[in-house]
Parts: sequence; C-alpha cells; structure tokens
Amino acid sequence: MKTRSLSLLMAAVMAASVAGCSSSSTPTSTADSTSGSTASATNTSSDKKILSVQIGPNPETLDPALNSAVDGGNMILTNFECLLTNDKDGKIAPGAAESWEVSEDGKTYTFKLRDGLKWSDGTPLTAEDFVYSWQRVCDPNVAAPYAETVLSMVEGYDEAIAGDIEKLNVEATDDQTFVVHLKDACPYFESLAAFATLSPVQKATIEANGDAWATDASTYVSNGPFYITEWVPSSYILMEKNPNYWDAENVKLDGIKFNLIEDSNAAYNAYNAGEVAMIKDVPTEEIPSLKDRDDFFVDPIIGTYYVSMNTEKEPFTNKDVRKALSLAIDRDYLANTLMQGTYSPAGNFMGPGWSDINGTDFVTNSNGGEEFISTTDYEGNLEEAKKLLADAGYPNGEGLPKITYTTNDAGYHKAVAEYLQQAWKELGIDMDVDIVEWASFTPMRRNGDYEVARNGWVGDYTDPSNMLDLLYSTNGNNDGKFSNEEYDKQMEISRTTLDEQERSNALHKAEEILMEEAGCIPLAYYNDFWLEDQTKVKGIWHSPYGYWHFEDAELVE
Repeated sequence: MKTRSLSLLMAAVMAASVAGCSSSSTPTSTADSTSGSTASATNTSSDKKILSVQIGPNPETLDPALNSAVDGGNMILTNFECLLTNDKDGKIAPGAAESWEVSEDGKTYTFKLRDGLKWSDGTPLTAEDFVYSWQRVCDPNVAAPYAETVLSMVEGYDEAIAGDIEKLNVEATDDQTFVVHLKDACPYFESLAAFATLSPVQKATIEANGDAWATDASTYVSNGPFYITEWVPSSYILMEKNPNYWDAENVKLDGIKFNLIEDSNAAYNAYNAGEVAMIKDVPTEEIPSLKDRDDFFVDPIIGTYYVSMNTEKEPFTNKDVRKALSLAIDRDYLANTLMQGTYSPAGNFMGPGWSDINGTDFVTNSNGGEEFISTTDYEGNLEEAKKLLADAGYPNGEGLPKITYTTNDAGYHKAVAEYLQQAWKELGIDMDVDIVEWASFTPMRRNGDYEVARNGWVGDYTDPSNMLDLLYSTNGNNDGKFSNEEYDKQMEISRTTLDEQERSNALHKAEEILMEEAGCIPLAYYNDFWLEDQTKVKGIWHSPYGYWHFEDAELVE
C-alpha cells in the first residue's frame, strides 16, 4: 500500500472484514464496465492510447454550475479549464489565464487570457465567455448550489442572485482581459478562480439546447485537455484529447474512458480482468488482502464524512435530540474497525488539512486543542446522550417515532447505516434504513426529502470557510436546513473583516456554535483509497481535494 501518511499506513493494516460496497453508489453489471471491442485497460482496437478508469457511477450532472459531487467534479475538471488551476504541489497555477494581477486593496482581479483560446468545437473563447459563465452561476433559474460560496464576495452578487444577473460586477475589457470587482478583499479568491463551478461554458450551445446541453456528447462543448466524444449512460463516457486545447501537444493520452460502474465488486472484477487500470471504488471486504500490495493506495484528503438531520422536521428541530444522536456514536469503532482504518475518527466538524492563521492547521486551534466530542470516551458520551434524550422528553426513546436514515449503497455507507441503527437502538430509538441509488440520492437530500441522511464534504480549497459555509442558512448545499442567527453572523464577519485574527476567531466561533447546536453529526475524516496498476499507466496524480488528474498521464509501453 502506498501512502503519504505513516499513521494511515498503520491504520489500514487493521484486518476487520466488513461487507460493503464502494464510495459513491449502487450496482451495474460487470458487462457494462467496458464498451464495444475495448478489452484492455490501456488501448482500444484502433490502437489509440486510451486509458480506461473508474471513478464513479452515472454522475448526477456534468454542468459545472450545477455539480456538487466529487465524481462529477473530477470529470468536469478533465473536460474544462478554469482561469486558474491547482498544480500537483497544491499551488495555484495559470490555466486559461496566463497571468493575473490584484489591486493594492485586494478588491480587483484582472486576468489576462492566453492567446488564441478555443472551445473544443474550434470556435474562439474570449473573456466575454467568462462574463456569461460567472453571471449564469448567479441566475436563480439555474439554481447553482455553489453560487453563494463562490461569488457572494463579488460586487452586485445580491442583485444578481435576486434575478438581475448582469449586476454581478465582472467585465471583459477586451477579448483577452477579464476583470472581477469584489465587495471586500477575499484571501482565497484565487482558489475560487480555479474551482470547477466557475468553468467557462459556451453560451451559444446552452441557448440552443437548454439544460440538455450537458447530457449529450454532441452538445457538450468544453475547453479543457479532453472533450466528450461518446456517452452511454450507465456504461461509459469516452473523452478524447482536445486538439483545440492550448497545451494539447503536452497531453500524452489520446483519450480516457470513464467506466460508469456503481458496484465496487463489479469495478474490482473489471480491474482484475485488466479492463480498467485504476478504480476508485474498492470493495471494503477486500481491503485486508490489499493493504500490502504495491497497487493499493491510501491518501489523505481534506473533508469530513457526516450525517445530516433535517432540522425542519420533528424531532430534529430539538437540539438535545440532535446532540443525543451524535454522542451515542462510537467514532473510534466506526473509523478504525468498521471502516478498517481507511478513515479517521472525527471529534470535530473541521479535520486536518484546513489552513488557519499564520499557516497553522485549523483543527489544532479549535476548542483549545481539544476535540468537541471525545473519540476515546464512548461510554461517557453514551451516558450524556441518554440524559439529553430524557431532557428532550424522550426517556429511553419513549414517545420518539421511528426514524428513517437515507443513504446510497457504496463504500462503507450501508455498513455505517447498519451500525447507526444499532448505536441508536442503545437510546431506545428505532430506525429504518432506506437505500437509494446514487443518481437520485443527492437531489433527494438537497431538496430535504429525508429525515436523516448520509452526507460528506471534500474541500474545494483549503480555507475553512469552504466547509463552514455549508451550514450558513441560505447556502445551496445546506442539506440539513440548519439555521442559526449567531452562526450566520460569525460567517458574515469572516467574509468581510480585513483582520486575519478576527477572521480566524469568527470561523472558530462558528464551528463552536455548530458543534454545540449539533447542526450535523461528524463521523470520520476522509482518506481516499484506490487501486492503480502502474505497470500500465504513469503520471496520474491525486489531489487533497479528492480528484485524480489525468492531464499528465501516459501509458507504459
């Protein structure tokens, strides 16, 4: 097993074997894992250099403005290129913009686009395309879940999100110059300019095809190193090298085939048969036998696996009920036994990897350095949970109706659901588990059509606001509908203050409020684990944001 963290290496050696699936989904047949005459993980019958991989099932959407899932984001970043990019060292680098300048007050960003940029259909890409794309993210008819997160700091955002999208103060001063005017300085704005939601999209294609533009290879026009040439739902998406990409000469692959396999056992079978060279979804029951293999990798990412409770529905309107549910969970058992050490127990909402003031780790400065919820004192937590439930009017669970936990059947999700069923039984609470296919699960959760649901977040950039903004009352990704006036106030301070210490204090205060109110239930900190045959492919790199990058990949001769 290859890993960047010794602690992860030691944890993954644990041998507890648990039935489960993979990390995003539900089953398709092994036959669907390949298409036509493609029988190899690394080439097709035409001898093109096609890399065959699996990183997830049918994506909910590949519209950059609408996506909020890691697998969809990974495919989008393979097809599109933002103004800026994240390089393999975690640094911001030029993308579609070859350079950029920031005004002295930090409120004006001027991006200079590269010469001769084109869309995958060969038509010119100009600064006006970025104006259209960024204003589209604010269009209430589009309802982009990330709109507030990525653009609320731009002048005119409030008017734009209310319907007058041209009020968003972004402009093209000429074909190659894109200018953004901020209300206040934003220390992580360059990271937003590299974020998939703000990818450029082609106005003419969208106006001609409506929402369907992002569902068909023939209308999916992009500007990145690859573009979609074939799309068979529930089977595969074939992306070929984009000859109109500005750096096409350095892209070594002729294409990438994303096999849309939802069942981890089917993915594993395809990998063992040599049909795919890399799979993200590894059967959890296979991990003990894989842990010492050179093709098994574990890598930390910034993010937290958590549970959302619909705070608009009884009994989850009651803070004590929410806290009781949270405290009744043995996080050490969950992460280190049930999840076999591939995750780490979470006593906070914000885990390792988030950046705080002076380059320190946010988690080390949280709650005086102590966990909000002890991950080692389960017995003490359980006693407190029973007391809170009684205080809420439900002693030993009496009078509390049966609840339903919704999840998709992938990775450890089903096993976690079954454990929660047992853990909450200790409080006298009965729970049903509702397994929903991946394509339906995320819109159901976003729409609030659930009581309790599996959730999680992987960072898009290292500023802690990226996760803490999720629980802001009006955020499009606030699936639990958590609303707290003081929480919102602290997040607003973090958005507007120019004082670094005041901003850090506000973000920490927000997390304290979230944990005290049990606005969600953190379970474990994420790590990615996958299989990759490096005798067939080299140059794939994995980012702390949970993405695999293929632009530098090449087949091993």
